Amino acid sequence: MDSPDPSPVIELIEAFRRSKAMFVAVSLGIFDALEEAPSHVARLAHQLQVEAEPLERLLNTCVALHLLRRNDTRYENEPVASTYLCRASQKTLSGYILYSNAVLFRLWTFLEDAVREGNPRWKQAFGTEGTIFDHFYRTDEAKQDFLQGMHGLGLLSSPKVVEAFDLSGFRQLVDLGGATGHLAIAACERNPDLRAVIFDLPQVIAAAQLYASLSSVRGRVEVKPGDFFQDDLPEADLFAMGRILHDWPEPKIQALLAKIYRRLPPGGGILLAEKLLFEDKTGPVSAELQSLNMLLCTQGKERTFTEYRQLLEEAGFRRVRGRMTGGPLDAVLAIKP
Repeated sequence: MDSPDPSPVIELIEAFRRSKAMFVAVSLGIFDALEEAPSHVARLAHQLQVEAEPLERLLNTCVALHLLRRNDTRYENEPVASTYLCRASQKTLSGYILYSNAVLFRLWTFLEDAVREGNPRWKQAFGTEGTIFDHFYRTDEAKQDFLQGMHGLGLLSSPKVVEAFDLSGFRQLVDLGGATGHLAIAACERNPDLRAVIFDLPQVIAAAQLYASLSSVRGRVEVKPGDFFQDDLPEADLFAMGRILHDWPEPKIQALLAKIYRRLPPGGGILLAEKLLFEDKTGPVSAELQSLNMLLCTQGKERTFTEYRQLLEEAGFRRVRGRMTGGPLDAVLAIKP
């Protein structure tokens, strides 16, 4: 009997090498430097203050990964790198890549222990305790990297989330834990009669105000500081939460959903932007990997639509609908009777 094709295993053996090569190229500023001007190895090595020969290996790897192209001995960015890997791009994912390189890559080293013990690995990886947000916001640089990363991912996911359902009947949206406001902004862009509030922790407010002020709907988006677990919620007929519930275990989620339910008027809604697992929990791969990521980082996990529906119905919501969007996040909408 012929042996099975080993390529899936070989590809997984190499997978972390591919991502780490991209992480390091972003961290060193290679794509930023080449966006200013294409460059030869020697000149780029001097500019970045690294050794030329190892840099050439990394550059050639990025060519093989279709992130760079080489003309004779000069390297330049491919369009995908210019768009998503340069810090100055409006659509950059560099913040999330830097966060992945500095934080997630280290946490994933301890996946075996997380599976054995069933809890996050912050203490083991970094020697510190605290909530996940204590680590995201431990320094200004870490906060900016994380928020920029979430914004880049949000630009890919939020338009698809707000397109998943007809939201035209709502008038006031409050985006709980809205970070840079990409979900609130996308909702207002699609629904001209909608106004929105970005509601997040005080240390996030400056970034939220900046991104809101740069948007085309800045006259309909405001920013308010607050902790949605501790503080009174602003008035709304639609609450939105993107990548919030997956951070927490069921009791915490139940308390938050009950609080939102009480605050909503009859006919009000709640919009969730999360990765949805298949009902048999065998995919999608990105959602399964994110669920492992939640094991390493938080007290939460990814869930199926049925699991979210049960949580929402326990809180009193009805007419719960879910949509796979084809983007990084899926959508769930529920209504208060």
